[in-house]
Amino acid sequence: MAMTISELARSAGVGVETVRFYQRRGLLIDPRPSRTPAAKGGRHYGEPERRRLSFIRKAQRAGFTLAEIADLLALDAGEDRSRVRAMARDRISSLDRQIAELGEARSALERLARECERSDAGPCPIIEAFER
Repeated sequence: MAMTISELARSAGVGVETVRFYQRRGLLIDPRPSRTPAAKGGRHYGEPERRRLSFIRKAQRAGFTLAEIADLLALDAGEDRSRVRAMARDRISSLDRQIAELGEARSALERLARECERSDAGPCPIIEAFER
C-alpha cells in the first residue's frame, strides 16, 4: 500500500516535517522514495517506512536519543543482541537516575509548598528558593 508523506505522518501520529527531519537524519529506509505517476509527481512510502517510523517513535518514548535509535536500527540489521542489551541496560540506568532526581525534586517542592502554606506573611519560600 503506497502512502503519501502526509498519510505516512498521520499513520504514525507525527507531522510531515517530522518525517522529513527523520529522512534528513537517515533514519528512514529510503530517504528519498521514488516518485510515482499515481502520486502526481509526489513521493510514495510503503509499509517498511511506516514500520520504521513506528520503531523510531516507540524508541523515543523509551527515552533513546535519535543517535541511539540510529545505532539500534543498524544493530537490528546485524542482529547484535548483546549490544542491544547493553544499550537497553544503559538506558535503564539513565532512567533510574532521572527517576531519583525527579523524586528529590518532588520532595523539595513538597517541603517548600508546606512552608509556603504556613504563612502568607513575608516572601514566598518557593520563589525565594528559586532565586537563590
